[in-house]
Amino acid sequence: MRHQIEAFLRHSSTEKKFSNNTVAAYKNDLFQMADFFQEKGTQRWSDVDHDLVLGYVTDLKSRGYALTTVARKTASAKTLFKFLEKAGAIPSAPIENIGSPRVMKNTPQRLSDGLIRDLLRQPDKYPTPEAKRDKAMLELLYASGMRISDMMSLNVDDVNLDGDSVSFTVRGSKARNATVSLRHLPTLKKYLDESRPQLVHHKAERALFLNRLGQRLTRQGLWQIVKTYARQAKLDGEVTLRALRHSFVSNTPKTKA
Repeated sequence: MRHQIEAFLRHSSTEKKFSNNTVAAYKNDLFQMADFFQEKGTQRWSDVDHDLVLGYVTDLKSRGYALTTVARKTASAKTLFKFLEKAGAIPSAPIENIGSPRVMKNTPQRLSDGLIRDLLRQPDKYPTPEAKRDKAMLELLYASGMRISDMMSLNVDDVNLDGDSVSFTVRGSKARNATVSLRHLPTLKKYLDESRPQLVHHKAERALFLNRLGQRLTRQGLWQIVKTYARQAKLDGEVTLRALRHSFVSNTPKTKA
């Protein structure tokens, strides 16, 4: 069963151009579902029926998963079954009549401009290349409203410093271009010219934002950085990556497909 999941993950990554985070979430959800089916004695996708899928969803709820998590895992299952049906591996999707839990979407509270400025000032306290990188990242989030995963996926070649603006190629399910005034990103050029060369270990590394090992900084790494600055700005409990993006998104420039 895992062989078909691996094929689906490759399809999602190479054909659908889903982000690494999305593919990783699919992998976790679908391997968990396959393990459940195999524990129930089912070894082939063609033998999975409606009752077995319903039992899986019921099991998730009984184990105390949040409704948002159950909804995501159910959506992952539906996407896989559609892939298997289209590939001819199963006659029909056994999940069509199983609904996902209804989840109320709460809009995160927007941080005030004053709190955002306090957060942006924190990296200025340090003269290190990492602090210059952090400042450049926060400025980019503030100016673009870009998704965190998209920003972490940026390469040096995706950034075009042209005159008074900066253009970014953001890749995901659909590539798009965004242009931001350079005056909103005063630290980015300095980071590229001075700080990134101090962080890079191998010239072949093209990731825009690097960690101390000279490798691409991850979403988790960014979150640890943000939490540190939030504590220093006495914003504990108020700052999350989702709240940050919601606060920044009002400044998002129009994007061009």
